[in-house]
Amino acid sequence: MRNVLVGDRHYRLTAEQRDVRWVGHAVREDTGDIFGVESGGESEEEAIARLIRWLEWQHYHTEALDSLQEAERAYHRAIAGSAFASPTEGPSPPELQKEALGALEAARTRLDAIRAQRPETS
Repeated sequence: MRNVLVGDRHYRLTAEQRDVRWVGHAVREDTGDIFGVESGGESEEEAIARLIRWLEWQHYHTEALDSLQEAERAYHRAIAGSAFASPTEGPSPPELQKEALGALEAARTRLDAIRAQRPETS
């Protein structure tokens, strides 16, 4: 058994031998629930290492998804707010929309890049 901290979450990692392979899984310490995927390996260390890589990836993926959702909300606020914006106050509505759309696209690109880096677990 091994305890790790990924982001702000503590996990208890264990691996058991099944036939000739080792299979690891994570349990959230705050809830006691099994979290994520099982990881396999030729040894206990390999199964746990793969599990740690997946947990770290999952943490970054969750952060990127949250950022994308926030960028989407900001974009929708920019679109809705442009109907009531005064042309003499600060940036124009099209400028605000373009800026929000750029942030949305950057968040989507970051999420796609992180998704492409998903580690193998078996």
